[in-house]
Amino acid sequence: MRIVIAGGHGQIALRLERLLAGRGNEVAGIIRRAEQAGDLRAVGAEPAVLDLESASVDEVAALLRGADAAVFAAGAGPGSGVARKDTVDKGAAVLFADAAVRAGVRRLVVVSSMGADPGHAGQEIFDVYLRAKGEADAYVQGLDALDWTILRPGALTDDAGTGLVRLEAHTGRGPVPRDDVAAVLAELVDTPATSGLVLELIGGSTPVSVAVKSVAGN
Repeated sequence: MRIVIAGGHGQIALRLERLLAGRGNEVAGIIRRAEQAGDLRAVGAEPAVLDLESASVDEVAALLRGADAAVFAAGAGPGSGVARKDTVDKGAAVLFADAAVRAGVRRLVVVSSMGADPGHAGQEIFDVYLRAKGEADAYVQGLDALDWTILRPGALTDDAGTGLVRLEAHTGRGPVPRDDVAAVLAELVDTPATSGLVLELIGGSTPVSVAVKSVAGN
């Protein structure tokens, strides 16, 4: 498979790229800065330099054309202000989805956030972030041309992955290692039977492959 990942230098994306490349897939990661390219090559991914905040749909579609699947894993980051929640967490996600449609890539997996909701109340930066993610998720859900799956992890940690998770429509809050988020994403990319699902993810007791197969069978 050829898989294109937006936000290719992110902490989850780099882990995902390593996993997917290790399985023999052709992986490309979209990055904003050329100096990040070496980190992608080190994990087996092909870097593609493009700023999703200023790119056109056609420019992104050109990178997606010929791909079997796409993953949106970009984010403005915890140190960013309100404006970038709109331009990255919402705007870039919408752009990437539109570009997937234009490029004819049906399979899209989106990394969202637990609590994402377009109606989320509050004016703190994290509240704005949850609204932006919720609005982006709602937009993707409205695109019939995509076989989308939205993953909403709990509190991300840098603990070593256990390979054991809880993956359900509603899990309740909890932590989850980035390693395990990447492992779940790798399975979701290859499991189109999860299309149309919004899934929450926290640490748990079920092996990743079993957890993904379980939700795919529901």
